[in-house]
Amino acid sequence: MTTKTNIKTSDEMEMLELLESRLRWLSSWTVHNANHIREKRDGLKVGGHQASCSSMTAIMAALYFHALRPQDKVAVKPHAGPVLHAIHYLLGNQTREKLDRFRGLGGVQSYPSRTKDTIPVDFSTGSVGLGVAITAFSSLMQDYLIAHGQMEENEAGRMIALMGDAELDEGNIYECLIEAYKHNIRNCWWVVDYNRQSLDSTTADRMFRRFDDIFETCGWRVVTLKYGKRQQAAFKKPGGKTLEQWIDSCPNADFAALTYQGGAAWRERLLADIGKKPNVKKLISSFDDDALANLMTNLGGHCVETLSEAFDRCDDDRPTLFIAYTVKGFGLPLAGHKDNHSGMMNPTQMDGYRKSLGIAEGAEWDAYGGLGDNAAAQLKAFVENSAMAKKNGESKAEQIPVPARFATPSGDAQSTQAAFGKILLDLAKSGDAIGDRIVTTAPDVTQTTNLGAFVNQRGLFRRQEVADVFQQAKIPSAQKWSAHAAGQHIELGIAENNFFLMLASMGLTAPHFGTRLLPVGTVYDPFIARGLDALNYACYQDSRFLLVGTPSGLTLGPEGGAHQSINTPLVGMGQPGLVYMEPVWADEVAVMMRWAFDHMQQEDGSSVYLRLSTRSIPQIERDNDHWEADALKGAYWLREPAPGAAAAIAFTGAIGPEVLRAYDALVADIPGLGVLNVTSPDLLHRGWSDQRAARWQGQDLYPCHAKKMLDQLSPDAGLITILDGSPSALSWLGAVNGLTVSPLGTDRFGQTGDLPDLYNQYRIDETAIIEAAAELFLS
Repeated sequence: MTTKTNIKTSDEMEMLELLESRLRWLSSWTVHNANHIREKRDGLKVGGHQASCSSMTAIMAALYFHALRPQDKVAVKPHAGPVLHAIHYLLGNQTREKLDRFRGLGGVQSYPSRTKDTIPVDFSTGSVGLGVAITAFSSLMQDYLIAHGQMEENEAGRMIALMGDAELDEGNIYECLIEAYKHNIRNCWWVVDYNRQSLDSTTADRMFRRFDDIFETCGWRVVTLKYGKRQQAAFKKPGGKTLEQWIDSCPNADFAALTYQGGAAWRERLLADIGKKPNVKKLISSFDDDALANLMTNLGGHCVETLSEAFDRCDDDRPTLFIAYTVKGFGLPLAGHKDNHSGMMNPTQMDGYRKSLGIAEGAEWDAYGGLGDNAAAQLKAFVENSAMAKKNGESKAEQIPVPARFATPSGDAQSTQAAFGKILLDLAKSGDAIGDRIVTTAPDVTQTTNLGAFVNQRGLFRRQEVADVFQQAKIPSAQKWSAHAAGQHIELGIAENNFFLMLASMGLTAPHFGTRLLPVGTVYDPFIARGLDALNYACYQDSRFLLVGTPSGLTLGPEGGAHQSINTPLVGMGQPGLVYMEPVWADEVAVMMRWAFDHMQQEDGSSVYLRLSTRSIPQIERDNDHWEADALKGAYWLREPAPGAAAAIAFTGAIGPEVLRAYDALVADIPGLGVLNVTSPDLLHRGWSDQRAARWQGQDLYPCHAKKMLDQLSPDAGLITILDGSPSALSWLGAVNGLTVSPLGTDRFGQTGDLPDLYNQYRIDETAIIEAAAELFLS
């Protein structure tokens, strides 16, 4: 890892203090402008978090303009987003126009966003806790690339999270800590804005030492920054030790209230509590009210010198938690008030704040307003010469060649899950570049989701080699999982939040580190729901990965209701940044996987979700491969309907055999009956939605793929839809051409049983399809 020599001078500290003041002003003004000056056409509060920004400004000034190196990456506390934009405004990366439209269309987003903001954003944040934990997994991926010779050790940076103390309530933080400890992560800093106030309450006093214990137990260095330099100087004076002890024992709620009340309240309380102790009254009397208030709030998180020294002392690769004591609303009239989380300064308060900084009316957006010409020039030069100003944009990684075709696994009967595992093994053995760039992970379900063969071939990733004890002892086992630096599977415990954050980090290696990986993650399909927030977070960042949910649906049989996924097709259809596909046969798996690895690398691509099954079904013979193009658009005719046919069956997934048996039973009574294999309800629905929207967006109308398929039927035809999942994933097809629909699927929790019983009980068997067809013609 490259290190920089941090030279802390009084001139630099003066510049950082000026920067801290500028960041506090610009972030406060951005929020104020959006709420009090910009026209409100809907009358709604725009919002923003002036108090949450002001508690972070010194931390971010010291980090970005003293400690940060070009290769470091930062996840910024969601509510401090305006401070990040203020930094880039000073660096010339952000425009006044976008700041002026904060939380408006085309303007600065509420929370830092990789995909919606135009400034460099390393990690999107917003759902608290996730932006913190992802930095640990990104540090692991950095080590993975170094170990695989795809990144130089001296290019390694720190993955840094700036977090609010309320984020320490998020359970995913502690799930992540356990995984990070197991993998011995390094080059990770978490900096806590410890203002001890959240939206609803003040942080419990007894929690402080617990955070130390938890992190130290997990191998982290904990650095507590409680006092600023002025406080430290006061503690050295006669009576100072008593004052320090009083601050240490002061309840968080009392400290916040006194901060809001100001210097006179501080004086009254201190004299009442410790005024009779030796030298205390004289010490307190040496400060006027304003100076006393400034002294009492000169906490470590507001002192750029204290912060800079702490960052410098930790110039190694050990994971570190910095607990920086701060005041929520520091420097603002809101400071310390328990309601300040969503509160903001009124126009009178804002005007007073502007005047206190010497900023002329009308010059509020000036980058260095309120400073004299010399000070402004010096600060501008300081910013322009910072390491951050020299940071390059994100790298554009080369695409990994994908073979023109993936071989279809052989076998008269097989499941889509088994086919997936065989194809992955073939890629691992192929010697093609794609095999070296695939990296896999699973939340403790590697064996049962058919990743095992790939892991046997490529090994587990660990920075330090770990022998397979069973293999060494010559104990027979299907798993031959040695762990070493060249391994390509990252083992995770059974925590789906970690799983999706790991996938997010894997899928961001191209923009983050300039090296593209092809991540593949497997999870039990019903347990996708356990990590939905993290999945959404990964997709929001435009991370690219192949998610395999398997096994799925009632077809799990004896596993019972808790393991039988119902709504995952709707999750796949509703999740932006993710294409959901569901194959029936092994050749479809091969086509879809090949498409997915290519699609993941395209500029307009996305992540892909395959919903697979453990049901072994007879494979079908194909006369040609003409079906493939339509399958990749979302559907193809498995049984072509006659022109103007009166009915068709549209199905998805593992119930294919029941559909074909029902077709054989019905086709004599319904001549020309068609069978539409909907390989992606998601792509099909998206195309239909786009067509509908095109009419109102001034774009050319074009027939979507669903319409092209269904146009082969009679305008008054009936449609039977069926899948092992929520019926609404397919029943919308009737709206494309106004067809009558008889929908089948599962909309209740399942139960244990074998497939004949369950399919009959939940009406997704051959009999149910025949009855649904009768219903179409009887109604």
